[in-house]
Amino acid sequence: MNVVSIMAHQDDEMFCLGTMLRCRARGDRLYFITLTDGSKGFVQRPDISRAEAAKIRAAEMAALAGAVDAECINLGEPDEFLHDTDDVRMRLIEAIRRTKAQLVFTHYEQDYNLDHITTNSLVRHCAMQSCLPVLPTASAVLTEHPAVFMIEPHGPIPFAPTHYVDISAVREEKARLLAGHVSQEEATRKALGKGLGDLCEITSRFRGWQVGCEHAEAFVAMAARGAVKPRAVLP
Repeated sequence: MNVVSIMAHQDDEMFCLGTMLRCRARGDRLYFITLTDGSKGFVQRPDISRAEAAKIRAAEMAALAGAVDAECINLGEPDEFLHDTDDVRMRLIEAIRRTKAQLVFTHYEQDYNLDHITTNSLVRHCAMQSCLPVLPTASAVLTEHPAVFMIEPHGPIPFAPTHYVDISAVREEKARLLAGHVSQEEATRKALGKGLGDLCEITSRFRGWQVGCEHAEAFVAMAARGAVKPRAVLP
């Protein structure tokens, strides 16, 4: 199965990475699609140029992808100014088709960051169009709509999971991989007083407690035509 994370920023895969590692263990192929260049994620270096920031974020994402034998695709839109445009839609449809996506993880429909919400909306539309021939792209039309699951949002946003995945066995590997987002580890500690690993640890331990395991990731199935399957797709 081709498993694809479609997120606004590099490091947003933090709440599905454990599940993706479980998918890899069963023989699935992993992909990471990011829509923005991540250039505004430097609260610790507010004067950094967009080009330098984007280069750092791209290198961090590429290193993580390389460590799990995955491919990463970056649409390069301006961070914090992601808009739903004709061009972005067509490039995302092409990326989804190029990866031959069968299982997609993306942002929840409510979130603290508008880039995240816009990404959710784009995935809802573009996943549908990826299996319809009305919008031609370089890559072939998908033969089936991918399953789509939304990850847990940050902050005080109501989130009632429909699915859980036990990530206890891969939690340490997940933490090591996320630590490679060095710029965001620094930014998160400066902004929130906690690093990426801390945020994941708190969340996964709570979700694990809910379902009787040590650590879990939680998801909501996207209620869209074709996105919900009559069969199990999560590990």
